[in-house]
Amino acid sequence: MPQTFDCPKCGAPVAFERSADPNNTKSTLRCAYCHSHLIAPNALAGEPARVVHIQFGSGKFPKSLWLLLAIPLLILVVIGLAAFGILAPAFYSVSRAVSNSNTSVPSRPNTPKTAPKKESTNSFATELLRFGSEGIGPGMFTDARSIAVDGAGRMYVGEYSGGRIQVFDPAGKFVGQWTIGDRKTILRGLAADRKGMVYAVHGGRIHRYRGETGEHLGELDYQRSGFDDVTVAADGGLVTAWYSNRDDIVAFDANGKVLRTIPAAISSASGDSELSTRVAVDGQGNIYALGTFNNSVFKFGRDGKFSNRFGSGGDQPGQLRAPYSIAVDGFGRVYVGDIKGIQVFDANGRFLTLLTLKGVAFGMVFNDKNELFVIARDHVIKYAVPAP
Repeated sequence: MPQTFDCPKCGAPVAFERSADPNNTKSTLRCAYCHSHLIAPNALAGEPARVVHIQFGSGKFPKSLWLLLAIPLLILVVIGLAAFGILAPAFYSVSRAVSNSNTSVPSRPNTPKTAPKKESTNSFATELLRFGSEGIGPGMFTDARSIAVDGAGRMYVGEYSGGRIQVFDPAGKFVGQWTIGDRKTILRGLAADRKGMVYAVHGGRIHRYRGETGEHLGELDYQRSGFDDVTVAADGGLVTAWYSNRDDIVAFDANGKVLRTIPAAISSASGDSELSTRVAVDGQGNIYALGTFNNSVFKFGRDGKFSNRFGSGGDQPGQLRAPYSIAVDGFGRVYVGDIKGIQVFDANGRFLTLLTLKGVAFGMVFNDKNELFVIARDHVIKYAVPAP
């Protein structure tokens, strides 16, 4: 049975198979997000997951032999640099003479080759607002991965661990903060409705809070814990991802009553297990589930019936690598955040464009003005997106 743990370096979920041999506990894994080499936790021995540190000169190769090899290499580098210092003026004179003699083709040495590509990828959206920096003070973030916006335009930004929720006005000005749980709390999802109710997923439960004050108003009534994500539908209902030996999607109405359940939503459609699901919903009630382990988006109708799958693992346009967040705009376009940026698809899964940004879009949400809000760990970005 596949198991999962949080990467001790970046916090991303890592899946692994526990060996039947109790002595085989030192096999290494690789985090799909940060590519760190890891050793899985060993519950029997009480050992947590940890990053494997590879040190130069370790192993059976003696450090003294490394030093003997390094000294000749250093001498060669010094000689090469000295030779280049003598020959560089001659090379420069020759190249300048050739350049001056060729007047038919003007040279543009200061034009970076990558500039047009960067401009074209970000021409899709217009940045309207950016705020935040790394730190623990007001308006600063250490590892923020969740963002929500209510009907008044207030923004709620949640740290992945520690239970800190900061509140900002529509202009990005810090208003206040409140906390959930304790220092060990892991925030898996965050959403807000138009009335200022905030829903936070932690401890496997969905908790309700009054957005402005952080007053705890109870939990969403469900028979068992296991919630992993939550989003608010246009009618005020909730769409949630739930996992306990299978990956379910559970939809609630605005009063918290269960409307429908899609059992084993991703695993039944893909044939592969899914341990971390992120959800989004469009204005017509269609549900989009991002299977982070399947590197795909799965679309379901408002009746819960599976209709489409798009995306796959890889580095080509439309392929996903370490996806983490999903959102849908007012035109039905689907936005998926992975380590390459934010990939945009139409409602049928056709790749449209890539929006590049500094960092990773760990959380995304749209407001009623069809503006996109992105949290990238230590800063918030707000974009205006065009109509089709």
